Amino acid sequence: MGKWIKSGSPWIWMTAGSVSLSLIAVLGLLLMIAWRGLVYFWPSPVHQLELEVANGQIETVIGEIYDREQVPLERILQAGVELKTDEEFVTRYLIKTGNREYVPLDFRWVLEPMIQSDTQPVDVAVFERNKNGNFYGFPVELSFNGQIYTGADIHDQLLLAIDKAAEINDEAEELQKVDIGRINYELERLRLDQRKLELKNALTEEALADLAKRRQQLDDEYQGLEKELFALRDKAAEDYVVVRDMRGERVTLPMDGVLDVAFPNELGFGGKVAHWMHAVAKFVSDDPREANTEGGVFPAIFGTVFMVLLMAVIVTPFGVIAAVYLHEYAAKNALTKLIRIAVINLAGVPSIVYGVFGLGFFVYMVGGSLDDLFYPEALPNPTFGTPGVIWSALTLAILTLPVVIVSTEEGLSRIPSAVRHGSLALGATKAETLWRIVIPMASPAIMTGLILAVARAAGEVAPLMLVGVVKLASTLPVDGNWPYIHLDRKFMHLGFHIYDVGFQSPNVEAARPLVYATSFLLVSVIVALNLTAIGVRNHLREKFRSLEH
Repeated sequence: MGKWIKSGSPWIWMTAGSVSLSLIAVLGLLLMIAWRGLVYFWPSPVHQLELEVANGQIETVIGEIYDREQVPLERILQAGVELKTDEEFVTRYLIKTGNREYVPLDFRWVLEPMIQSDTQPVDVAVFERNKNGNFYGFPVELSFNGQIYTGADIHDQLLLAIDKAAEINDEAEELQKVDIGRINYELERLRLDQRKLELKNALTEEALADLAKRRQQLDDEYQGLEKELFALRDKAAEDYVVVRDMRGERVTLPMDGVLDVAFPNELGFGGKVAHWMHAVAKFVSDDPREANTEGGVFPAIFGTVFMVLLMAVIVTPFGVIAAVYLHEYAAKNALTKLIRIAVINLAGVPSIVYGVFGLGFFVYMVGGSLDDLFYPEALPNPTFGTPGVIWSALTLAILTLPVVIVSTEEGLSRIPSAVRHGSLALGATKAETLWRIVIPMASPAIMTGLILAVARAAGEVAPLMLVGVVKLASTLPVDGNWPYIHLDRKFMHLGFHIYDVGFQSPNVEAARPLVYATSFLLVSVIVALNLTAIGVRNHLREKFRSLEH
């Protein structure tokens, strides 16, 4: 036994066991997040409950069962609710009833003893709307292309009506964001040009006349586009569907406000899978709605990937240059050791400190100076002197710089000195040796540092709250207006979206599943970025393997 312990085998098995347990824990956590997030998009059956309320009256409730729990009977009785049951615990259900305009809350708890009947009508529909959440009810009439449909004809024509309204809404949205957005952008540029001429005392009558002419042309174009936009909106609102809700009232829903419709109770397994895939695709590709509690997260995905790629472009050259200098050029003295210690210690600084530094140095000092030098006509409204995607990328570049430096130095130290001496002996300069031999051989280590930097930067939230991220960004950092890439704009981020939905949402019950879905999406984005970098690293490793021999 003593020899076995001295051989080191127990420590090997303990290490392997610890690694295995860690992997199991990580995989279990990911599976739990994936399950809780992805099941949100699965079409749940819609229940029609007949409830016995006060004085023996019957109330109808239509909705989806979101959650259930066991509650002690004593706790319910203490709340002043009278129940006819002898059970020690009572089951209660959390029902999503939707129809936000006509009920106090779109979620309500229902006690099981109150339920007199529970059915799942086949013809009940779930309407997804761009405002006020879902609407549950029975379609009784449809007006589509000037014709009225009732009965079984509604089901077939309803999807066609939604597709027509969606096509018109997409056309109107593109007109508003692209064409009208371009005119608004150019009008703002004209205002800034006029202000710039005023500051230079160069605002002559000719310049004023030219500005007025260009402004009038844009106004005329704007009036034409505005009429076209109003015509599209009126056309989209021509059709409507009449729905009987759980109160028995007939409610008219304009088709321009309906995004999708489903009949969950009549779907088979194949139909539910198709609906689930469609819902996941919309979640990834749509914009958020209703204070981020509904809709998609495409702006957050775009902002996260764009910011991380911009950070990678910034941190990689600086980290590699610093590592090359420290390893290849700097003298081996106390100052170099002190610099290395400082670099290593930078990795342990709390991320919020980097955020405060980025806000004070990049935003207020550098950005404010850029505004004073190049954008005085826009003041007091800041251009770069306000949080934006460029300052977020620079702040996270500094945060992840120690990782890239240490990883690159490790790669440089593994390259044999004979390779350097051989290159120098053949007449190459030191710079040529570094550029053509040493750095290519160390490129896998550089990519390893970049992978670690991307993994950390993509998950950081605290510094971004100070230097650029917002709850809802009206425009993306990239659009069709010059200079096309707007690094001064604020952006959305998946990590901040999780925080906002989970802790700042006005509708906690509706937002809870989105926290898991967005968390799983963030992990997927990080894994995709890392796998891409790992693929590049493996390619470089194979490409330059021959230089090691």
